[in-house]
Amino acid sequence: MTQDDRFLARAIELAATGSRRGDGGPFGAVIVRNGQIIAEGWNRVVASHDPTAHAEIAAIRDACQRLGQFHLPGTVLYASSEPCPMCLSAAYWARVERVVFANSRAEAAAIGFCDDRLYDELNRHFSARSMVMEHLPLPGALDPLREWAAREDKIAY
Repeated sequence: MTQDDRFLARAIELAATGSRRGDGGPFGAVIVRNGQIIAEGWNRVVASHDPTAHAEIAAIRDACQRLGQFHLPGTVLYASSEPCPMCLSAAYWARVERVVFANSRAEAAAIGFCDDRLYDELNRHFSARSMVMEHLPLPGALDPLREWAAREDKIAY
């Protein structure tokens, strides 16, 4: 069994455990650095009443808290299924180096977890999305952005 196999098997184990407990969908994730698991997560959407409580998000949050940083360079995210757009975005924001997954988007879609609509929506201009989005540029709205840009002590991320 390779290292990838071992960590992916742990993500699958978390997916099964969380799902059996009724916490949420059958999804698990682990974050690894230097061959060691530094964080784990499983889907807790139902248990937490939080639509963002996906396995990958939970693992990323846990890893960042444990390490005391908001970037995760040199890490690998192992996920029981291909990350959804939200989780994939979080992995990019966290600067995860590599993602390894077991089940494809198509396999997750076959049991009711289809992300195709989300991928399609994200590719559209905000004015063409099915959720109403309005751009309302109030006077002063740019002030916080300008203040941030001018700060010498900002922590860029």
